[in-house]
Amino acid sequence: MKIIIHPAVDPDRLAAFRASAPEASWVNATTASEAESAIVDADAFLGKITAPMLAVANRLRWVQSFTASLEHYMFPELIAHPCILTNTRGLFGDVIADQVMGYVLCFARNLHTYVRRQLEHRYEPVGSESARVDFAAGPGTVNAIDRATIDLREATLGIVGFGQIGGEIARRASAFGMHVRAVDRFPDRREVPAGIDAVWDVERLPQLLAWSEFVVIAAPHTPETARLFDRRMFLHMRPNGYLINIGRGAIVVLDDLVTALRDGLIAGAALDVFEQEPLPADHPLWDFPNVILTPHTAGYSPVIARRHTQLLIENLKRFASGQPLANVVDKALWF
Repeated sequence: MKIIIHPAVDPDRLAAFRASAPEASWVNATTASEAESAIVDADAFLGKITAPMLAVANRLRWVQSFTASLEHYMFPELIAHPCILTNTRGLFGDVIADQVMGYVLCFARNLHTYVRRQLEHRYEPVGSESARVDFAAGPGTVNAIDRATIDLREATLGIVGFGQIGGEIARRASAFGMHVRAVDRFPDRREVPAGIDAVWDVERLPQLLAWSEFVVIAAPHTPETARLFDRRMFLHMRPNGYLINIGRGAIVVLDDLVTALRDGLIAGAALDVFEQEPLPADHPLWDFPNVILTPHTAGYSPVIARRHTQLLIENLKRFASGQPLANVVDKALWF
């Protein structure tokens, strides 16, 4: 059995991989040309395969992507090839879900606004701008400041894409007392955590948007999701609704999002991914006070590198022993 790695991995990871399949011969290719020469009689490939490599692979049975997302990985020849493709999904769910709840709490408690006001040395509660502030008002008094916050126990959160990340978001939102629903391409295949209202088919996405105070995109970039959130979708959202995108930037048409924010179709947005990355410095989204922007960092955590290596080792062991592989991808769907 012969296994190719490209791009090359560091010596420690290579040693761990070798130990998981000691009977295999290994090529840790530092260049694409080296990988292309070695793949001719290879059984497995780990890393970034290309069309020229695949064209000369005579007995390739398995390709393991180093990434979870595959929009920059797929090409027609790979889709048509009989090899099994696996990815690294499942590593980021809890980490990304934590960031999503960070966005939700910012909007619910206006924390993003108070960070800006701190820089301005401005001691002024949100909601007090057009009303007299009575700091001595007793309990039971509902004023503009109260109404500027969101009680999460009464809030609704809709998730677009109910895979591993979507499920972790749902668990955390439910723990805050939020009402949670989702849509997914394969709703019947999804495990629905306790406390979640429903997982619907994607055809009910407009209904989900109309129901949700917070809409979280946790779907992958596929031919079906590209530019899914355009002006038509924003028209289905509530004017007090917030869009959160930690899925893929290509899913949201940013020009239409800017228009929706300017027209008051939605209340705000939090984005970790963008159609163009980095987001240009002159993009209008930077200047919206009701928008939170983070530089594609939702999946960052010290635990990810260890999980990544462990997942690859587990799949190498499975391949070497003839067991079913984890994270098999439907290549036609890109996930």
